[in-house]
Amino acid sequence: MLDAHRQESNSDNSSDTQVRSNCSELFRFVGNTDLFEVNNIDTGLCRLFLKLENRNPGGSIKDRIGVSMIQRAERMGLINQNTHLIEATSGNTGIGLALAAIRSGYKLTLVIPDRVSANKIAHAKALGAEIVITRSDVQRGHPEHFQDYAERLARELPEAFHLDQFRNPGNAEAHEFGTGPEIFRQMEGSVDAIVCGVGSGGTITGVGHCMKKISPHTEMLLADPIGSIVGPTILGEKNPEYQRYMIEGIGSDFIPPLLDREVINQVYQILDQDGLLACRDLMRFEGIHAGTSSGLLLAAALKYCRAQRVPKRVVTFVCDTGDKYFLKVYGVAN
Repeated sequence: MLDAHRQESNSDNSSDTQVRSNCSELFRFVGNTDLFEVNNIDTGLCRLFLKLENRNPGGSIKDRIGVSMIQRAERMGLINQNTHLIEATSGNTGIGLALAAIRSGYKLTLVIPDRVSANKIAHAKALGAEIVITRSDVQRGHPEHFQDYAERLARELPEAFHLDQFRNPGNAEAHEFGTGPEIFRQMEGSVDAIVCGVGSGGTITGVGHCMKKISPHTEMLLADPIGSIVGPTILGEKNPEYQRYMIEGIGSDFIPPLLDREVINQVYQILDQDGLLACRDLMRFEGIHAGTSSGLLLAAALKYCRAQRVPKRVVTFVCDTGDKYFLKVYGVAN
C-alpha cells in the first residue's frame, strides 16, 4: 500500500531495497482470491458468495495484512533488517507475518493466547517464528494478556518493533485497497451485504470504507461470537461481560482501536455451536474445508439471507483453512 507519510530510514539503502523487493514478490501471490457461490445450503431468496481467503499462501485472509503492515513500516523507515518484529496474534496474522518475515530476513516473535489451536502454533513455528504462549482467561490490562505481553516485550527487547495489528493502519488499508475492490469487481458492482467478523477490526473497517465510497447501499454486517464484548458494545450495551468461547480469531474482550463502528449496519450474535455446525455443513455440502471463524460468518450470513423478503447478493469469507482445526471441529463425533 502506498504511504503518504514515508520517512527517511537510517539503514543501508541497498539492504532496504532488497527487503522491500522480497516482500513485494510475496505480495504478488496474496489476494485476488476466488468467489464461490453456495449451492447446496438453503440461502432463502438470496445468493450467497464466499471469498476463498483460505487460498492465500499461508492459508488465511491475514496474509494480506502480514505483508501490508511490514511494507508500511519499511516505507516509513520504522524497521530495518536488524529489527526484531513482535506481534500479538491468535495465529493467522502470525503466520502471515512469518511468511513475509522469512522473505525479508526479519526475526519474529509471536505472542499467542493458549486457546489457539496447536495446528496454527505448529505452522508458525515451522516458518521460523519464536512463540510465547500466554493466558486466554485474562482481559486487556492484565500482564499475561497476549497484547499487554507483546507491548512489554517490544519495550524490553533491543531493536524491537511492535507491529500491533489492532492499531496499525496498514491492516485496514490492505482491505480498503485490496479486498474491497476485489469483491466489488468480482460481484460486477452488485453486492447488497457483506458479512465480516471483528478480530483486529481491519477487515470490516477497510472493506466498509471501500464500500462507502464505491457502493454506498452495501450493508456491512458484523458477525460476533456470543461471549465477545464487541457485538453487545456496538448494540449499545454498557460494560458487557466477556466470556470465553471456542471460535478463534474473531470477537474480543475489548474494542480494537482500529475498528470504525460507523461502517457497521447490523450485528449478528452467534453461538459457538452454531458456528461450528455451519463449519461442518460447509464441508459436507459444499466441499469447502474452512476454519471456525468461517463457520461463524456463514451462520450469520445464512440468518441474514433467510430473513430477506427480496433477493439479495451477499458475500462473506472463508477466512482460513480447516486444516488448522481438525480436532476442534472435524474430530467431533457426528
